[in-house]
Amino acid sequence: MRTSKVPTLLTLLVFLAAPALAAAAAAPKPSAAPTPEEAKAFTAKVNKDLKELWSRQQTAEWIKNTYITDDTERNAASANDDMMAYTTRAILDSRRFDAIKAKLDPETARFLYLLRVSQALPAPTDPAKRQELAGLAAKLEGLYGKGKYKGKDLQALEETLKKSRSWDELVDAWAGWHAISVPMRPMYERLVSLSNEGAREVGFQDTGDLWRAGYDMSSADFEKESDRLWQQVKPLYDQLHCYVRARLQATYGKDKVPDGAPIPAHLLGNMWAQEWGNIWPLVEPAKTKAQVSLDIDKALVDQKYDPVKMVKLGEAFFVSLGLDPLPQTFWERSMFTKPRDREVVCHASAWDPTYSNDLRIKMCIRQTEEDLVTIHHELGHDYYYHSYFKLPVLFQQGANDGFHEAIGDAIALSITPGYYQQVGLASAVPDDEQALINVQLKDALERIAFLPFGKLVDQWRWQVFSGRTTAKDYNAAWWKLRRDLQGVAAPVSRSEADFDPGAKYHIPANVPYTRYFLARILQFQFHRALCKAAGHTGPLHTCSIYGNKEAGKKLQAMLALGASKPWPQALESLTGGEKQMDATAILDYFAPLSKWLSEQNKGKRCGW
Repeated sequence: MRTSKVPTLLTLLVFLAAPALAAAAAAPKPSAAPTPEEAKAFTAKVNKDLKELWSRQQTAEWIKNTYITDDTERNAASANDDMMAYTTRAILDSRRFDAIKAKLDPETARFLYLLRVSQALPAPTDPAKRQELAGLAAKLEGLYGKGKYKGKDLQALEETLKKSRSWDELVDAWAGWHAISVPMRPMYERLVSLSNEGAREVGFQDTGDLWRAGYDMSSADFEKESDRLWQQVKPLYDQLHCYVRARLQATYGKDKVPDGAPIPAHLLGNMWAQEWGNIWPLVEPAKTKAQVSLDIDKALVDQKYDPVKMVKLGEAFFVSLGLDPLPQTFWERSMFTKPRDREVVCHASAWDPTYSNDLRIKMCIRQTEEDLVTIHHELGHDYYYHSYFKLPVLFQQGANDGFHEAIGDAIALSITPGYYQQVGLASAVPDDEQALINVQLKDALERIAFLPFGKLVDQWRWQVFSGRTTAKDYNAAWWKLRRDLQGVAAPVSRSEADFDPGAKYHIPANVPYTRYFLARILQFQFHRALCKAAGHTGPLHTCSIYGNKEAGKKLQAMLALGASKPWPQALESLTGGEKQMDATAILDYFAPLSKWLSEQNKGKRCGW
């Protein structure tokens, strides 16, 4: 673990080293009429400049995330300002090649497309506005990272949501955390205005339009595609919601959890009611030998799995597929535990801040199965970074952003009861039908319960960016989507004095969220393809690719493409022919649970 002096020194070095790159012209001196050769030279220069700027910006972000102070926030804002200034200028300069798009070689054309959609937070060209936007972004994320209620940080409040069964305690923890975002509201409104201005300058209607344009299809077509995928999985979610609500009624009563109504958000074991695994004891259908033996939290504690040992176990899974061990610098530079001497952002994330195999993760790891699965997810990002770090910098990303999130989660689908038994975290696992239902239900509480939340976060932002939702209706629009898509309601009255979207990290941090929805779809599609490559012939839910080198080869080949090809080609390379995202693999995987839920819900008043 670093000492407190190192980030301070790095902050100073990064700040003093700020180059004149941002002020430099992005393009070579243009000829009267653009040529393919000029376009290629332009992309070569932008690639070199962006790698330097992005490395500086990501280094500043790493320091800010692992050492939150006013100085590190200001330094990150400065690095962001430099990066945004250059990127905006480069995008504007690149537009002159639009007229010769058909004459460009595929790599140059791909680079220019990715450049145009590269900014999650597009900045205006006006320097004062750009600096204001960078400062707002740093301040918003800092407010989230420093958030506390009654002296408790988010992790402590989440423990209450996870373990308490007292209605009043749960309400207090939920409302307390959601109060931390109230000061964000005017800042967020201004961020939306400035970001939209930047998006329009580079040719988009608004920031949401820019985000949706990054999927190798039109913005409108992508919105339809996300709706199509949701409709594929909605019936399974509705079944799960109906079952869980009935079980919560048994604990809290129908007066607090009525039939035909949304579930109060604070009862689902998670601060945002996005995943419901923590209420497993309340919804478990039957106690079986299998479930007793799958108390992975207890096994991790009993077997003295500290954070490093947990990460080593995650690494071992990827190595078993034939992938490389993590570099030594990963173990030296990662943050595995919460430091005692400073504020940090505990939200788990994976990093390659210098775009050169400088792999890291940042987590405040606890000895829980949830965090073990999260480790696999974050290492999935790092192995993606490792596979493509030699490509041009704009190709150093997932085929689409859902791909990046899906890799580690697809690996986690191989963390079956049989796998736990293999690595010694579970004893012999019975394979009776009730044991299967228990395992699938527990899994669905995480993966299926998440789907509507994964969709609605950006749906809210798309409405905000487009102006369909104005600042006077931020909170009302948020809760309408929560009710309509998720069937979840606030436990206490809310008004426009609140800013509940800001209580979710990805809103103040301006991280697009549709990637997580797509990842929950793609991970099952990836899993099905990898199981086929591994020669698996049984039901999909019984497959683990642990130790299978053939599956590893298929995975490695796709990872190595990065974003150098449109995502349908990357998907086809892994699946052997599928070019469309498809949720039927989810339905295949959870077929036993779906049948069981239908039987359990007979006679119940489902829906909300």
